[in-house]
Parts: sequence; C-alpha cells; structure tokens
Amino acid sequence: MTLPQVVSRGEWLTARKELLKAEKDIMLAQDAVSARRRELPMVKVDKDYTFEGPDGKARLVDLFEGREQLIIYHFMFGPDEDEGHNSCSLLVDNISHPEHLHAQNTTIALVSRAPIAKLTPFRTRMGWTIPWYSSFGNDFNYDFHVTTDESVTPVEYNYKDKDTLIAKGTPWYTSGEWQGLSVFVRDGDDVYHTYSTYERGIDPLVNTYSYLDLTPLGRQAHVMQFPLHDTYNA
Repeated sequence: MTLPQVVSRGEWLTARKELLKAEKDIMLAQDAVSARRRELPMVKVDKDYTFEGPDGKARLVDLFEGREQLIIYHFMFGPDEDEGHNSCSLLVDNISHPEHLHAQNTTIALVSRAPIAKLTPFRTRMGWTIPWYSSFGNDFNYDFHVTTDESVTPVEYNYKDKDTLIAKGTPWYTSGEWQGLSVFVRDGDDVYHTYSTYERGIDPLVNTYSYLDLTPLGRQAHVMQFPLHDTYNA
C-alpha cells in the first residue's frame, strides 16, 4: 500500500485547485459527449422478439411497462450456467432505486439468455427487484452483439469484427456471453434503438468504481475480480 506524499495544508490546497480545473474540463467534455449521444439517430426495431418474464411471455414493447424509454442491461448469464456473472452482478448491485428513473418516464430491465427458471432464483438470491427477462430461443442477444457465435451471426463486439478483436489481443470476445447496455425509445407500439455500449462504456454505471476513484487507494480490483456480494464472508 502506497499513500500520497504528506504536505502542508497550503501545498495541498494548491494541488487540489489544479486538479479541480482538470475535473471541470472533463465534466464539460462529458457534457458535450452526452449532448452528442442524445442527438444520435435511431433505428426502428422491426424484428418481433418474444421474451419470457416472471409474468409469462412479453414483447420488446412490453418491457417498457408503458413508459417512453427503456434501458436494457445485457446481463451475462448463459443457458448452461447456474448463476449470473460476478461483474454483471456488481453493476446491478449499483443500480439506484428505479422509481427515480420511472419518474423520468424510463424503465430499466435486465435481459439474459438463461431460461427464466434460472434467472428468477438468482434474482431472489441477490435481493434485486429489477425486472429480468429471458431471451432464450430468440435472436435478441445475437442481434445486439452480446452473445457471439459465428455459427449464428458474424462475430462483432464493441463495434469490432472478429479479425479486429483478435488483432487487438481480445480473442475471448469472439465467442460466448458478454455484457452491454442498450437504450430504446417507443412511439406507441413502434420501438427504436438509440444507443448501445460495451466493455468500459459500462464503467460509469458502476458506482462502486466512482466512490473508490475518490480515494487514495483507488479501485484496487478490476470489475471481473469483485465476487458476488453474498460470498464475501463465505
């Protein structure tokens, strides 16, 4: 463990003001990026997807729960797995109370390929109340590039094709289940895709990171290294 240098209060204040300027520059840049994100064009979702939820079958438009916007977190939980992925679980642990989103006409939900019979017990175990739907048997995960299987569709993850992923040194992304987040908006029963992000694009949603980034020791662990929250004292 290496702690920062010890200095006088005056020296600390000078260093803090210099950092404050850098923080403000980043905030302004982030505001500009957020504005560009809101201005992205959108694509109509023409394919009919049928999901399985706790209350039975559901269409993509049903996942909005009557609201105008829908945020879907693509949670890594494949049909052959017995529990959800630890890094995805960390992110869901960090989702704030959904009523704040609901008040802004926005629904958040989880989607995984594992059958609902596996998702529901794990959701209960983790103490989550966020709606969770199974995309088992439909193309949703493949179409939004969070399940990569070239026997089904050409490999793509984080907007990179198979050759690029291998050349980049990340060949593991060429098969299997991966995380991502997609945003949709609806006009009546018509649904439009506006945004998707993957890999470190998910980082801002992990509040644990945001808090640890304020501390001298920082994150200390990669997102993949955080265990399920009920196993810390196991």
